[in-house]
Order: sequence, then C-alpha cells, then structure tokens
Amino acid sequence: MPPPPESNRLPRAVIVIGWISLLTDVAGEMIYPVLPLFLMTLTGRPGLALGIIEGGAEALVALMKGFSGWHSDRAGRRVPYIRWGYGASALSKPLIAMAATWGGVFGARLLDRLGKGLRGSARDALLADAAGTVQRGRVFGFHSAMDTAGAAIGVLLATALLWGLPGQYRLIIALGLLPGLVAVGLTTLLDEPAPVSALRAEAGELHAPFSIPFITAAAALVVFGLANSCDTFLLLRVRASGWQDWQVGLAYAGYNLMYAAAAYPLGRLSDRVGRWPVMVVGWMLYAMVYAGFASLSGNAYWGLFAAYGLYMALTDGAAKALLADLAPPSRKGTALGAVSTGVGLANLVGSVAAGVLFDRVGPAAPFWLGCGGTALALLLLAGAWAVRRRATREAR
Repeated sequence: MPPPPESNRLPRAVIVIGWISLLTDVAGEMIYPVLPLFLMTLTGRPGLALGIIEGGAEALVALMKGFSGWHSDRAGRRVPYIRWGYGASALSKPLIAMAATWGGVFGARLLDRLGKGLRGSARDALLADAAGTVQRGRVFGFHSAMDTAGAAIGVLLATALLWGLPGQYRLIIALGLLPGLVAVGLTTLLDEPAPVSALRAEAGELHAPFSIPFITAAAALVVFGLANSCDTFLLLRVRASGWQDWQVGLAYAGYNLMYAAAAYPLGRLSDRVGRWPVMVVGWMLYAMVYAGFASLSGNAYWGLFAAYGLYMALTDGAAKALLADLAPPSRKGTALGAVSTGVGLANLVGSVAAGVLFDRVGPAAPFWLGCGGTALALLLLAGAWAVRRRATREAR
C-alpha cells in the first residue's frame, strides 16, 4: 500500500528501483557519448545513420512500452517485465562493441531498447502505485535523480576512458556490461506487488475510459515528441563545431549532473504547485536551449548543456506524474505505455528528419526544427491545462 501522506520515507521498491536504474544508466551512458564517435569510424554519413539507429530504437521502446504496460495491467504483475528488460539491455553492450557495420550497431541497439521498452511501463506503474497521489512527483523525481546520477557517472567514466584510451571505442563500450550485470542482480530484491490489477480486470475495470484532460495532455506530449529529436544530435553539434572528444563527454556529464541535482527538488515542487506550470516552464526552457544550440558556439555550449539538464529535471518526472494523476487507477500501465508509444513514434519521425537536416542543410537546422515544434506543443499543453481546470470546476 502507498505510505500515508505525512510519511517522509520512500517505499522500499522505489529505493531498489532507483539503484537498479542508477547502475543501468552507468552502463548505458558509458556508451551514449561514445556511440556517435564510434559511428564516424563505420560510416561516412553519421548523421543519417544516427537518426535511423536512435529513432528506430526509440520507436521500438515505444511499441514495447505500449504492449508491456497493457499486458502488465491485465496480468497484475510488474517484476518479470522489469527483470527481463534490464537483462536484455545488459546483453546489448558487448554486441555493440563487436559490431562491424552500423547495421550491426543498429541490431544491438534494438536489443537494448527492447529491454527498456519491456521494463519501462511496468516499472513506472509500480512506482506510481507505490507513491500514491500525494508524493507522486517526489517519487518520480527521486527515480529521475538516481537514474541521471548514474548517467552522470557513466559519462564521466566514458570521458576519462576517452582521454586515457583515445580511439578505443569498442573497449569502452564493452566495459559497460559490468554495471549492467550488477543491476540485473539487484532485480532479485524486488517483490511482486499484490495483484490488484488482475482482480480489477475480472471486474471489468480495465475498460474504464480515459478522460478528456488525459487525452489532450497526451496529444501535447506526442506533438512535443516530434520536436524532441534524440540527444546525440547535441553531441554531434558540438563535435562538428570543433570540440575534442573529451570536451563532448565532459559537457554531457555536466548536463547529467544538473539533471540529477535538480530532479528531486523539482519533483517535489510539482507536488506543491502542480504539474502543469512546471511542464510549461520546462518546455519554454527547451525551446530557448535549442535556439541557443542553433545560433551560438564555443563556450556557450557549456551553459546550454546545463540548461538542458534543468529542462529535463522540470519535465521528465512531472510528465509521468501528470499522466498517472489523470489515468484511471486500474489502467496506469496501459496509460503510461500508450503515451510512450505515441511519443516514441513521434521521436522516430523527428530524429530521422533531424538526421537528414543535419547532413544536407547543416548542424543548426535540426535545432530550429525543434523550436518550431515546441511552440505548437506549448499551445496544445496550454489547451489541455484549460480543459483540466474546466473539468475540475464542473466536478465541484
């Protein structure tokens, strides 16, 4: 059962999942800043290859999140999806290191994202159920902080290895297997929650309709997904401007450190002031950061990476908490998975478009595209907020 509203203790499952995510992101982010550099050794068109790899991988995540969220609601089980998901991601690391072509990288990356998609909705639903409405922003903020702390550690390790082992991209990627295996081991500490969802399914509650506020908020998130191409374009942008490999890694580490430091307090802030204003401010900051990457250069990138981390801290946990707040209690997994599917497919379109623009127009072009898409998403989000406020007034 969720802790009482006055409790300051985080549920045990939240803490265990936090450590699992930290270690998994150490493994994943050891690879993330190295991947575009590795692709440059395999193909002469890294922008398009990266757009296809990351866009296709995230689309698979999206599809799997939709399926696993729905299926975990019906089965009333979360933990098996979590265990198999983290296991698949760990296995992908040595496969990427052994790839001889960018197509091989694509296949291994798909396995990694298959694992993420399998575990993502079930994990988020477990977190939402453990948290309760009162501290849901705090719980998702804690998870984002742990997840991103692992990312920062992974990027710092990658940066040190890029400096100490220049050009040894395969070895650096293969080392990511080690923390991934430890994370898989920690999944054995998770207990299966009571099968409340399965009982509700028998009573027909899994067919509870989604509200208009939920649908409009989901639509805004999907439109924003078109504007939000994969983060590796940030790394390609600064690399194309003349930065060294270690500078790219260090800047990305700064982004992750800012994200990790701000996620928990901003998650608590969303519990107090509401998810909607936090989301609006976060998306406005995203548009300004992308405009900066399109028009600025040199040392300005350091500050832009930090601001990008602040945007993520504002919106990542708040978006999940917002959807969990608006979804029917018996359909949290389905709701989170369905929206993730829409956002992931939108990311695929946005990432491929960004890759084409990067190669054929110039490094700044994908970021101007992101600014325009964010403006449209902000209008939809404001509309969703208005619908929610009107529905709340009518309910009173």
